[in-house]
Amino acid sequence: MEQRFICSNLSDGPNGHLFFAGQDTVSLAEKYGTPLYLMDEDLIRAKCRLFRRCLEKYFGGHGNILYASKAASFKRIYEIMREEDMCVDVVSPGEIYTALKAGFPLEKAWFHSNNKSDEDIAFALDHGIGYFVAESFEELNAIDSAAAERGIRQKVLLRITPGIDTHTFEAVDTGKVDSKFGYAIETGQAEEFLRLALSLDNIELQGLHCHVGSQLFDSDVFIRSARIMLDFMSHVRDIYGFEAQQLNLGGGFGVPYVMSDPKPDIDKIMKETAEEIHRLCEKHRLKIPDIGFEPGRSMVADAGLTLYTVGMVKKIPGFINYVSVDGGMTDNPRFALYGAEYTVLPADRMDESRNMVCSIVGRCCESGDVIQPSVPMPEGMERGSLVAVCTTGAYNYSMASNYNRIGRPPIVMLSGGESYVAVRRENLDDMLMLDE
Repeated sequence: MEQRFICSNLSDGPNGHLFFAGQDTVSLAEKYGTPLYLMDEDLIRAKCRLFRRCLEKYFGGHGNILYASKAASFKRIYEIMREEDMCVDVVSPGEIYTALKAGFPLEKAWFHSNNKSDEDIAFALDHGIGYFVAESFEELNAIDSAAAERGIRQKVLLRITPGIDTHTFEAVDTGKVDSKFGYAIETGQAEEFLRLALSLDNIELQGLHCHVGSQLFDSDVFIRSARIMLDFMSHVRDIYGFEAQQLNLGGGFGVPYVMSDPKPDIDKIMKETAEEIHRLCEKHRLKIPDIGFEPGRSMVADAGLTLYTVGMVKKIPGFINYVSVDGGMTDNPRFALYGAEYTVLPADRMDESRNMVCSIVGRCCESGDVIQPSVPMPEGMERGSLVAVCTTGAYNYSMASNYNRIGRPPIVMLSGGESYVAVRRENLDDMLMLDE
């Protein structure tokens, strides 16, 4: 049977409307207005349980699934992660503070970022962060000094670059030797980095971390990373007597945005990666470390959908058609940044033929304010029609801005046939709050 929708939580209604998470998107737009971020809470929870089940099944539960909260950071998402017994990674005091205000236990948080300031480090330590993922010599020394002032030993993982080119988009390819993240094994800097960590009195070195890129659809990159990292772990054990308790392989699990994208089998990826880790640990006579994975995009991307109202349909005969909506690069900058592909649907005209090829564009005063080019839409699209952009749960709200003094949309969570506001719509006064 031909698959009709990019996401399993999408369907047609008998009224010609698009349904998302079992709810009529037209009714939701009428209730909450547009632009509108929708998030399928039930799907997010199902993803949490899938990853945790795979960890239990293939790694005996020895490890951690960390939600990479840069994908979508707001209080409710941390409440859900707490309720689902997940760990999180955070990359700023803002994410730490949001998690804290949501009641998330910070001992289950790993603090990333390639450039943590002294103030960032102090903030994290003072609020009981569980782990730092250190990325530089300077950072290690700063953590050691700040921990000494507080009379504690701080748990740390070292960000190591395994030197893998994943062939993903360059802006999200983080595992190469010349990456800005961590230190490469190939250059010898990773070993020097580890020696420093072992020499510092207030650093409790827990293990190693790597992350090599995004939109990974099979186990190949995870397996190649594990081979390199476990070889390195065997080497440092033999030379320095240090055996890592943790090995975090990062995230990057892919998500399909258009029909031509593959659909990853998370269970298969985890199984194959686990088999190779077990084989390598036996080969190197290493105790199997606690394995960490950091899914972010794959946890929330297809749990998100954005609704817009059309303001203008502009047809230039022989050239191009434009459908202009009430949002744009302020709530979804990913096409402008990456040329990101999306599946776009006529939410209130699902039963009509789509014979008009058009560019879906935003309201900003920028020629580059494009959500998606070359989209088939019904000829009858007009002012007031609704447009749905699928798979927007990751990096859309997180990257949203107030460019042109446009307010950010609300986030409405959908669960069990009900809906509720998790983040309210930003109003005009909100945008003036910092003005003196």
